[in-house]
Amino acid sequence: MRHNKKFNHLGRTADHRRAMLANMAISLIMHKRITTTLAKAKELKKYVEPLITKAKEDSTNSRRVVFSYLQKKEAIKELFGPVAEKVGDRPGGYTRIIKLGTRLGDAAQICFIELVDFDPEMAKTETKKKATRRSRRSGSKQATEAPVEAPVAAEASAEAPVEAPVEAPAAE
Repeated sequence: MRHNKKFNHLGRTADHRRAMLANMAISLIMHKRITTTLAKAKELKKYVEPLITKAKEDSTNSRRVVFSYLQKKEAIKELFGPVAEKVGDRPGGYTRIIKLGTRLGDAAQICFIELVDFDPEMAKTETKKKATRRSRRSGSKQATEAPVEAPVAAEASAEAPVEAPVEAPAAE
């Protein structure tokens, strides 16, 4: 029976899963965006968001607790530095998962997982004006206008002097 077993084991032993999630969390913190499968991204989200919440309070104890999960000094510096500054006022939801499609080899669902405040393209609040949509009727209208312009071009070419083509002398 599977009573009270809610998380995805990802087909790995507990030690392997813990090491993999720690490595993925370090990569996410250092690079701000990683590509992985959807199942791993969902588990990584559960793993890394409490660590980011812990990093909002910069104390020795919180650094030690986060270091026990991540085991990399550079990632801890990054997490308690720029990452904590950007997410300081956010109440939660520090990561975003964007689905990309399926992987070619095994049809696994692939996605981006990224830190929300570090994507400048998503942060733009300006809405661009949408171009007006054109129906197919306007395309046929343009097709009927094109022949009208063709005789005008023909008249212009008729007014210009026509030169006879120059023939190259044949090699004998």
